[in-house]
Amino acid sequence: MHSTITRAQNIFGFFTTVLFVLGAIIASTDFLAPRTPSADVFVKDIQVVRGRPHYYSTKKEEYASIRFSLSADFSSLFNWNTKQIFVWVSATWPEPSASNKSIHTNEAVIWDTIITSPSSDHLQNIGPVAMKKLIKSAKGKSIDPSRGKIELRNQKPKYQITAPSGKLAELDDVLLKVHYNIQPWVGILTWTQQVEFWNWKVIEGGVSKIFKLPALKKKDEKKDEKKKTTKKAT
Repeated sequence: MHSTITRAQNIFGFFTTVLFVLGAIIASTDFLAPRTPSADVFVKDIQVVRGRPHYYSTKKEEYASIRFSLSADFSSLFNWNTKQIFVWVSATWPEPSASNKSIHTNEAVIWDTIITSPSSDHLQNIGPVAMKKLIKSAKGKSIDPSRGKIELRNQKPKYQITAPSGKLAELDDVLLKVHYNIQPWVGILTWTQQVEFWNWKVIEGGVSKIFKLPALKKKDEKKDEKKKTTKKAT
């Protein structure tokens, strides 16, 4: 005869096995939905200045601020198992002393955002007005296609670029890249597709043209710009 504890353990083990199998089946359904993301990113304005990039910086160093435009369509990444998508834009560049400039060993994030699915809007830390708009846009739809579309024009970066050496002026072979990370309700995290796999396609575009960071902005140039902006304001 089995004891009560042994029977409870058997029931619990059977229950967790069933849950695991169901979870695996749910996660595998992601492979049935095609993924065809696309993105175009363009550099609009670049500035390199010397100062403290963050309030907690202990010393002055060169840092770059890159404005960009982004047109992306990640709507195909949403299905019934998608919880949210994390999208970010990074700047990459090779080591100045490296002989092979095609290998980009440095990378820094300049902008990011989170796109939630209609079923996880309650996780968004937004105001009541924006929440009403999200709920209205999702009414009667399992997935709102507009959720995955991003249109940015002359976007200001969230984060400045710094380098371990503290020098960035006149840096060559810099690129902007678009990345994404999909968080499902059940299953594993998937990142930017590097290799085509069945219905999952590599992101179309997603890389800017190679550009060069400008020379360090001098104090006189900053003063002239301030004068111009004050004249325009008046």
